[in-house]
Parts: sequence; C-alpha cells; structure tokens
Amino acid sequence: MKVFLSILAVLALTVEASAADTNAAAPLKIGTADADKYYDQTMIVTGKVAQVTIRPTVTFLNLDKAFPDSPFTVVIFHGHSSFFGDANALRGKSIEIKGKITNYHDKPEIALDRTNQLTVFDSQGVNITSTILQSTNHAPVMAQPPDAVPAPPAAPATNFPEIM
Repeated sequence: MKVFLSILAVLALTVEASAADTNAAAPLKIGTADADKYYDQTMIVTGKVAQVTIRPTVTFLNLDKAFPDSPFTVVIFHGHSSFFGDANALRGKSIEIKGKITNYHDKPEIALDRTNQLTVFDSQGVNITSTILQSTNHAPVMAQPPDAVPAPPAAPATNFPEIM
C-alpha cells in the first residue's frame, strides 16, 4: 500500500511539473516609455501609432511621438510589409506589439514578421485587428496558427528596384 501511495505521489508531482512547463507565463505588458529597460526580452509593448513612415525596403511605426522623439519603434521589413496591409490605416490607433525588444541606435524596437505579433484596438479598446487586416484584403489573424509564417505575397509595384 505504501508503494502504491509513493507511486501516486510521484505521478502527481510529474503531472504538476509538466503542466508548469506548458503553462509558461505570458510576456509582461509594458508601455513604450519602459521598453528600454527590457532589451533582449520578449514583451508586449502598448502604445499609439503617432507616425507611419514607409520606405522602399522598410516601414516604421513610431509609437506615442513622431521621430526622433518616439520612445519606441515598430519595424516591418519589405518582405513582411504586405502581411500587415496598408500601414497608414494604423495611424492614430492604439496597438500592442509582441516580440523581442532590440536596441537600435540606443532606441528600443520590435521587428514584426508575423501577423499574430500585432493587436489593434479602436477608441473603446475593442480588438479590431481582424477588421484592419481584412479591410486590406488579408486573412484575419485568427485564421493562422499561432506561430505560422505566411508565404510572402507578391511584391507591390514600386518605382524602386528590389534591394536584397
């Protein structure tokens, strides 16, 4: 009987330990002003898109203030920019960005490469991410597996040569 109880106790501890492994804590949610304290960590950064700058190979979303005073920048490289549709539709919207915070020229930033890294909210705090992506002819975020990397769409026509 003691052996049975011992085995049962060990099994219970094993189940608890494996449940703890699979239920890892979600990333901490922080504001843009605190992002520089969390370099090289995966976080959720919240802010309002103050400025959208679109270049031939990269799009920048400056949160809370325009460049150069922005405390945080979201970077979308050309190969991923069409996943997010018209970046100008994000201007003035409150967003959450999930990813690893990197230091670029002493400023914090996160580079987006998957649509599930971005959450967009309306003025009442309602999640409108799917609506924003659908309005730009993209599939809703929920249609993708959590870590899916969609195939890159065809490059939009520009007057700029493709730079690799």
